[in-house]
Amino acid sequence: MGASVAWAAADPYAAALRTGRGPLFLRRADGWLLPLEVERWCADADTVDRAVLDRCEGAVLDVGCGPGRLVAELAARGRTVLGIDVSAAAVDHTVGLGGQALRRSVFEPLPGEGRWDTVLLMDGNIGIGGEPAALLERVAALLRPGGLLIAETVPGRVDERARVQVVDSTGAPRATGAPFPWARLGTPALLRYARRAGWRPVAQWSADGRYFVALRSRHRSSSAEPPKSTALISSQRVRKPSGESPVASR
Repeated sequence: MGASVAWAAADPYAAALRTGRGPLFLRRADGWLLPLEVERWCADADTVDRAVLDRCEGAVLDVGCGPGRLVAELAARGRTVLGIDVSAAAVDHTVGLGGQALRRSVFEPLPGEGRWDTVLLMDGNIGIGGEPAALLERVAALLRPGGLLIAETVPGRVDERARVQVVDSTGAPRATGAPFPWARLGTPALLRYARRAGWRPVAQWSADGRYFVALRSRHRSSSAEPPKSTALISSQRVRKPSGESPVASR
């Protein structure tokens, strides 16, 4: 959970989500900067996003939902959807848009484990935790047998691990959070990890300079109940924003 705490404590990230503007970067120890697309994340779902959401099946879990544009779009379509994010500002924003969200790491206990139809890892969130194999294993445990993962990758044959920090300028980092592990994967690297773990690739595509992969988890015997609308999230209800961050009731 240490990486999640570091991200959540990175004040520039929270400030950027609250204002809807950057600049914001992930900064590697060697000074390399990865620009984060805050304005796009805080806007409504765009044409590329909506085409991805058209592929979603059943109940959807958006891992690293950020300010909630995808959760809000799916909710507007009448879909069962839950966003999770370690950032209180992200969860606040998502709930403010009318979506349901929990302040939670993907590696913590979650509602509906083993029963989600689709998991989303958009906007580079295949990098969460810095170990793609571990993240794929965790996502497989969240999905129903044969469930669908849609992940956004980076261009090219990238397979990178790094420790990064959130910063709001190109100069000396002002972020208060500690560095945390992150990964960047191109489509070939993701497919390599996925095949090793028993995932079945079902689609790969690109649109407007963004790249995506759809994978199916293993079909395995399971006594888990099929997804039922809000049954996935009813055991840990989501609170509307108040004086505290909206987190699951315990």
